[in-house]
Amino acid sequence: MQAIRRGLVGTSSADRRQPDPEQAGSESQPRRGQGVVRAASRLLRHEWTVATIASVVVAVVLTWPTLKQPWTTIPGDIGDPPLQAWQVAWAGHALVTDPLNLWHSNTFFPDLYTYAYTDIVLGYAPAGLFVNGVAAAIFRYNLLYVFAHALACLGAYALVRQLGGIRTAAAVAGVAWAFAPWRLAHSGHLNILSIGGVALCLAMLARGHGWSLRDGHRPDLHRPGWILAGWLVAAWQLTLGLAIGLPLAYFLAGTMIVVLVAVGWARWRTGTWLLGRRVVLANLLGGVVFGAVLIWLGTTFLRVVELNPEAHRDLSWTEMFSPALRGYFVAPADSWLWGDHFAAARAQLSWPPEMALLPGVTLIVLAVAGLSYSTFRVRHRVLLALGVLVSGALGLGSNLVGQGDPGYLTLSRLLPGWDALRTPGRLMVWTSLLLAVLAAGAVSEFGRNRPRLGWPRWVSAVVLLLPLVLVTVEGVNRTPHPTVPTAPPALRAATEPILVLPSNGVAESDIMLWTTDGFPRVANGSVTFLPASQQQIRAVTTTFPDPVSITFLRQVGIRSVVVLPDRLAGTPWDGLPTRPVDGLGITREEVAGALVYHLD
Repeated sequence: MQAIRRGLVGTSSADRRQPDPEQAGSESQPRRGQGVVRAASRLLRHEWTVATIASVVVAVVLTWPTLKQPWTTIPGDIGDPPLQAWQVAWAGHALVTDPLNLWHSNTFFPDLYTYAYTDIVLGYAPAGLFVNGVAAAIFRYNLLYVFAHALACLGAYALVRQLGGIRTAAAVAGVAWAFAPWRLAHSGHLNILSIGGVALCLAMLARGHGWSLRDGHRPDLHRPGWILAGWLVAAWQLTLGLAIGLPLAYFLAGTMIVVLVAVGWARWRTGTWLLGRRVVLANLLGGVVFGAVLIWLGTTFLRVVELNPEAHRDLSWTEMFSPALRGYFVAPADSWLWGDHFAAARAQLSWPPEMALLPGVTLIVLAVAGLSYSTFRVRHRVLLALGVLVSGALGLGSNLVGQGDPGYLTLSRLLPGWDALRTPGRLMVWTSLLLAVLAAGAVSEFGRNRPRLGWPRWVSAVVLLLPLVLVTVEGVNRTPHPTVPTAPPALRAATEPILVLPSNGVAESDIMLWTTDGFPRVANGSVTFLPASQQQIRAVTTTFPDPVSITFLRQVGIRSVVVLPDRLAGTPWDGLPTRPVDGLGITREEVAGALVYHLD
C-alpha cells in the first residue's frame, strides 16, 4: 500500500510539474512570434539594410523624374539610351533562346558579332530575361539607370567603411561619388554610370585581406570568402563595359604586383608569410574567373576589329577627346546648381560632354582638408594624393605636358586594349573616388573628435551633416527626359530580315529598340563606326526601288523594306514614296502611315 501510495504521489507530483500541452503551445507561439519580430527589427535596423535602402531612396530622388513616366521617357537623349535598352533586352532574349549566338544579334544583318560593335552592358542580362517589348525595355532601362546610381552610392559607402571611415563620412563619399556633377554629362551612357562594382569589389577585397587605411593590414581579419566575392564582383563589372572595366583590370593587376612584392619582402626579412593558404587560394580562384571573363570579352572585341577594320580607333580619337586642365573645374549643363554658372567656360571646350569634369566643389574642399586633417595614416593619405594626381594627369590625355607621352598616349601604345579607351576624361571615375576617400578621412576625424571639441552637441551634429547636405545639393540634376518614339506597326507587317529607311544614323538606335518586340533581324544599327556592309546598303538603296537596289537587297537576304515617310526629309531617300514599283517584281502596302515593300 505504501508503495502504491508513493507511486500515486509520484505520479501526481509529476503531473503537477508537466505543463499542459495547450498552454505550452499558446506560450511558445508568442515567444516564436516575438523572436521573429525582434529578428526582423534587427535586420531592418542593421547598418547595411539602412545603407541599402537609403542608397535606393537617394538614387530615386536625385535621378528624378526618371521614374515619373518610366514606360515612355528615357533619361539623357534618344541616342545611346535606346541602344543600351536594346542591349539589355537582346542579352536576356539570347540567353533564353540561343545563348551560343549571343554575340550575333538581330541587328546589322547579315554581319556577325554585331552585339560587340560597341561597349556593352551584358552584366545586366538577368534583367532582360523577363518580359520583352518596347515599353518593357524602356521601363527596364529606367530601373537600371536608378539602380546604377544606387549601387555606386552603396559601393563607395562600403569602401569607406572598410577603410576606416565613420558612417556619416561613408555617406558623404557615397553621394559625392555616385552623383558627382561630372557624371551628369553622361546621363545617356549607362555603361559609364555603372561604376558601383568598382568600389564594391575594392571594399570586398580589402575586407577579405583584413586591410584598411586606418589600421593597415591585420592578418587576424583575413576572410577568404570576401576575397572571392570581390573578384566575382570585379568580373561582373567587366561585363558592364570595358570603358570602365579595363582600367579596373589594370588597377587590380598593379595592386597584385605590389602585394606580391610586399609579401616577398616580408618573407625575406622575417621568414613568415603575410598571407595564408586559404587567402592565396581565394585570390587564385577569383583571379582566374576574372581573367577568363576579361579574355572572353577582349578576344570578342578583337574579332570585331578583325572583321571590321574601320572599327579600329587610332590615337587621333584620344587627342580629339582629351580635356584641358580647366575642364576639371567646369560643370556640365545638366547640373542644377552649377550648370548656368559655367556656361561660358563650357563654350571654350571643344566637346563639353567629355570635358566638363567637375567632381564637386564640396568634394574638392573636403579632399584638400583630408590631406592634413584625417583619421587615415599619413602615408596612406600621401598615396591617395598621388593617386589623384596620377589619374588626373592621365585624364588630360594628349593635353598633358609632352602631349601625353609619357602619359595616356604611352599607355595606349604599351597596354593591350588601352588604345580603345578614346576618352581620357572618363578616368575621373578614379580621380573622384580617391577624392571621396580623402574627404571621408577629414569627415571621420571631425566626427570622432566631436566629444572633445566642447561644442554644443547640436552644433557639432549640424557641422558633421553639412557636407552630406552640400554634396547632395550638388548632385541635383536637370537632365532632360525625352519621350521615346513609338514603334511603327509596319515592322510587325514586314517579313524579316528587314531594312528600315531612312538608314542615316539618326534613327538607328530607335530602330534597334523597336526590334525588342519579337527581335526580327534588321540591317539597321547604331555604333560609332560605320560597318562596310551598312555603308554599302545605304549607298545602293538611295535609288530604291529600282532593279539594281532590289537585286542587291535580295542577294544580301533582305526580304522587306520599311519606309518611314515622316523621317525622309533632307535625306538621300527623300521622295522615295512617290517612286513607282510597277514591273519590279515587288509589292507595296501602306501600314499606319508607313510603307512596307515586300521583295519576295
